[in-house]
Amino acid sequence: MARIEQRLAALGLVLPPTVTPPPGVVLPFQFVRMAGSRALISGHGPLNADGTIAAPLGKLGRELTVEQGYAAARLTALAMLGSLQRALGDLDRITAWTRVFGMVASAPGFDRQPAVINGFSDLILELFGPDIGAHARSAVGMAELPFNIPVEIEGEVEFAA
Repeated sequence: MARIEQRLAALGLVLPPTVTPPPGVVLPFQFVRMAGSRALISGHGPLNADGTIAAPLGKLGRELTVEQGYAAARLTALAMLGSLQRALGDLDRITAWTRVFGMVASAPGFDRQPAVINGFSDLILELFGPDIGAHARSAVGMAELPFNIPVEIEGEVEFAA
């Protein structure tokens, strides 16, 4: 078993399948676009183990607490890792997490977006370690996100052939 898969299993974590969008929704883009030795990762949201959109839904600072947002960001990391595994075949091919852009559905006055996106960063660092897992990051508030999800995250990784 590959190193990252072993770490996921040891933590009791499962990578979900591709998102099951709501009825009538078409997603006409690639979740991971390979460009040379880089993988550009489209925005992902929190998913359940079966690929459905994970609850709770809503905005941070209104329906959701920072802790719930942190958990949603962690689920988003698993969704993104699932897409990367399907695209790369092996998560151990990732040689560097280069960039992460975290978006948080935020009620007026909510300013703890970095604490929410830490749910993503903490899991990536736990799985990949500080050398490969370290990444540049933004964490910003948004008025609305698709399907009322609380968190959407996109990113970029480098990988070995």
